[in-house]
Amino acid sequence: MADPACVDDMASKGFDPADIGDERYRMIWFAVEDLAGTLPASAIRWQAVARKLQVWHAEGRMIARPFTENELGDLYMAANPGAAAHWAAEVTRGAIAARGRALSANMHVRFSNPAFDPDTDLSAIQAEIDNLAKPVGQSHMVDLGALLPDVIERATTKPTIEDRVPTGFIDLDALLSGGFAPGQLVVVAARPAMGKTTLAAGFARAAALTNAIPTAIWSLEMSNTELATTILCGEVKIALHHVKQGIVDDTAVARAAAKLPDMASAPLKIDDNAYLTLPGLRAAIRNLVRTFGLKVVIVDYLQLMQAPPAESRQVAVSMISRALKVMAKEFGITIIVLAQLNRGPEQRQDKTPMVSDLRESGAIEQDADIVILLHRPDVYERESPRAGEADVIVGKHRGGPMGTITVAFQGHYARFVDMAET
Repeated sequence: MADPACVDDMASKGFDPADIGDERYRMIWFAVEDLAGTLPASAIRWQAVARKLQVWHAEGRMIARPFTENELGDLYMAANPGAAAHWAAEVTRGAIAARGRALSANMHVRFSNPAFDPDTDLSAIQAEIDNLAKPVGQSHMVDLGALLPDVIERATTKPTIEDRVPTGFIDLDALLSGGFAPGQLVVVAARPAMGKTTLAAGFARAAALTNAIPTAIWSLEMSNTELATTILCGEVKIALHHVKQGIVDDTAVARAAAKLPDMASAPLKIDDNAYLTLPGLRAAIRNLVRTFGLKVVIVDYLQLMQAPPAESRQVAVSMISRALKVMAKEFGITIIVLAQLNRGPEQRQDKTPMVSDLRESGAIEQDADIVILLHRPDVYERESPRAGEADVIVGKHRGGPMGTITVAFQGHYARFVDMAET
């Protein structure tokens, strides 16, 4: 009442009047807020507030007996607007503690329920814990002037490992301004048997093995042993078919042994849970960000993820892609998700894929910051003059250029490499 402007000021900073436990004081807030819409600040005094509260009490909108005009006058005279922020913080602290106690009781009920589902319930509990100290409507507004110095600094400073994840390909890194960035959702899409997993394994090797960037792979199709084999062969140049046949020679074994200590200590984790859900992935990412410093997530592949209930497969995939983008932004990590293309490329003369070939493509295309399409001409034409080559097509690049990078496919080593390495 003494400073009506502080109502808007505290609300914009995230204070929630619902945290005021005593209804009599809470309704004073709402009365001042309501009067501010029709009266100038100078007219919002205890008399006007008293009249408003009496009307609300008579209408049943306020259960407790409102303060009288004299009581409100005493509160007005004793008010110290300069201490509003302090008392708002105290009210919020008490409300958080109360919500914490309620959550504790809720957790006891969940854990005691015979139908307890670790995947769903633990994720829900974690979300409630996260929200304890996050008032609804918390402002994220920042003045433009506060942002510009950082923008200018970035414009004059080359990206580093701290803000880029190198892809392992010189030309692709150049196109992407140094590599993938935190907060980005990257979609790697291709037709089956084109080499999506091999390319993703290469991204993982570049991040974790070459640059020591904490990385985690969720492999819904390959077992963890199969994926580890792909990574080993690509890193050490061991023929994949020799490993499968158990005929790796002593020279290759020696190369692997020499590389093993560095590979074993690399910050790379693999999970081959074939029934990956969004709540399960979110909980795992949250834990790994906290305990492992996770920076890069690779999911192989999107259409195999367990979708939430939805009216159609397209809607379900939309929910998955949107959730992945939100996670990337919330945790400040790069999420690389593999996806299948429909049969569109086969129906074209040159077989070149397009972003629109993504299955259930609308939402995926919209949510992705980068879409990489993988194309190998010799898959369709055995005698192709481009045998052994692959096109890494950047079909979408939010805020950056698009283009096609030609690399070499060394299928026997389970890897793609720059053409200069062939």
